[in-house]
Amino acid sequence: MTMLFDPLRLRGVELRNRIGVSPMCQYSSEGGYASDWHLVHIGGFATGGAGLILMEATAVAPEGRITPYDLGLWEDGQVAGLRRITDFVHGQGAVAGIQLGHAGRKASTWRPWEGEGAVPEEKGGWAVCAPSAIPFSDTYARPHELDEAGIRRVVEAFRAAAGRAVEAGFRVVELHAAHGYLLHQFLSPLSNRRTDRYGGSFENRVRLPLEVVAAVREVWPEHLPLLVRISATDWVEGGWTPEESVEFSRLLRENGVDLVDCSSGGLIPGVQVPIGPGYQVPFAERIRREAGVATAAVGLITEPEQADRIVREGRADMVLLAREMLRQPRWPLLAAHRLGVDVAWPVQYERARPR
Repeated sequence: MTMLFDPLRLRGVELRNRIGVSPMCQYSSEGGYASDWHLVHIGGFATGGAGLILMEATAVAPEGRITPYDLGLWEDGQVAGLRRITDFVHGQGAVAGIQLGHAGRKASTWRPWEGEGAVPEEKGGWAVCAPSAIPFSDTYARPHELDEAGIRRVVEAFRAAAGRAVEAGFRVVELHAAHGYLLHQFLSPLSNRRTDRYGGSFENRVRLPLEVVAAVREVWPEHLPLLVRISATDWVEGGWTPEESVEFSRLLRENGVDLVDCSSGGLIPGVQVPIGPGYQVPFAERIRREAGVATAAVGLITEPEQADRIVREGRADMVLLAREMLRQPRWPLLAAHRLGVDVAWPVQYERARPR
């Protein structure tokens, strides 16, 4: 009996099914502002039947952008363009969410189709920051180490961006603590060599992410869910571990986080990862079981039967798809047909419904 199309309630928000769209950077913004590309890109998923649609990693500060063309929520003027998108998404019966992030030492880089590594300041780049002055790679900029005043500015930037996300009409916010970006950089001992209260022990390394969670929860309405994306492992000796992810997820739950989005890697270049269908699902399953928090599974989930089995067997509460959604924005509608579930199609597309 399929469960993929059962609703999922997180606080006061009900998702119409257990299928979500992962945040996928489009690198198509000018000055952090949403464009028509973003409206059409996200709108296609909304008409395609997904329950939750997460906007791409959206920078909480200009220096937190991955590239000069990332979305942002560091100023009030950026709200209106996003509100246009959330209004459309909610009009289609989906729930609009946004991922808030800061790239840290992986900031100020070229768009993927323009090159690799750091953008020099004379070509629009900027100085980058991190927990420690360790570059991501030889082609990335050497970051300056954040002092405590800088750390406080980061926390306040997340808080302010979350407040703007409310104004923009989002009903879910996800904090990006994965894939080698700033919050992940504080978590991993490979990128965090600090000797103050933000480095060293597990308790110190999780301090900044938990401060960000607390700050966001202060301004994010109580009835709306808060998600955190983590990299459950760095896939390398001496890095962040699955065991630490379980303990961190317990702390997230205790501090008002409703679901942990379980990915992996991204901190160190060139790491060998055992990639295969559903290869990250065991992380979601373990964290759900041992930390007692709802989870989302990601990573090479492409087939409806595979996605349904993950949810039905209790390995995760929902699945998030990325590249497969780019290939098939109406994957949820087609998945429902494959699984024998009757779901509503947009009336404009009804003639295309498989019979």
